[in-house]
Parts: sequence; structure tokens; C-alpha cells
Amino acid sequence: MEIADQLRTFIEEGQDWERKATSVKGVTIIRLPATRNRPASLAIDVNPVNENGVPMKKKGIMIMNARELSAFRAAFNNEKVDTLMKALEDVLPERKAAAAQAKPGILQL
Repeated sequence: MEIADQLRTFIEEGQDWERKATSVKGVTIIRLPATRNRPASLAIDVNPVNENGVPMKKKGIMIMNARELSAFRAAFNNEKVDTLMKALEDVLPERKAAAAQAKPGILQL
């Protein structure tokens, strides 16, 4: 079955807010529910995963058309964004991983 056929089936038979995994790690397809102004639709959700396969953010970036994808690519590829990120990392304290913090009452081995 071609990708377009699989997506057509998903939009027709999928549940609202259901996610469909893709072969690209950190990229899923979300079925968006119909509203008064538009029928049900699909969006790409990008939320990269860490080395353990866990999403890096609580929510990813939802992309609904090629124009949005192009705009995100342009923003991510802008050297000024790299400069800004380096400046933020210099100013902000380093964040500790949540899993590294010991929980009270749990024996850490």
C-alpha cells in the first residue's frame, strides 16, 4: 500500500488525536479532529527522541503543510539561531536530567 493510501485510510478510520508512528525516529502523524470550519486532517509531529527512545520534549512541533515545514527549516538553519542558543547556554545554569535525581524512599543501587 502506498503512503498516500495509508494516510487516506488513517484520516478516514483513525481516532481523534491518534498518532501513527513512521520509520523516522521522532516523527509521527497525528489525526486532528474535525472542527466547525474544517474536516478532520493530518499533521506531522516532530519530537526527536533521546538515546533511550524517549521523546526529548513534552510536546513536539506540529507541521501541517509544506510552507510551515519550509519556514521551520529556514529558522533552524539560520546561523543567528545557533549564536542565540550558545548565548542562552552561557547565561542559563546547566539543567540536570530528571532521571538522575534520587527519589526519597527509593534505594539507589
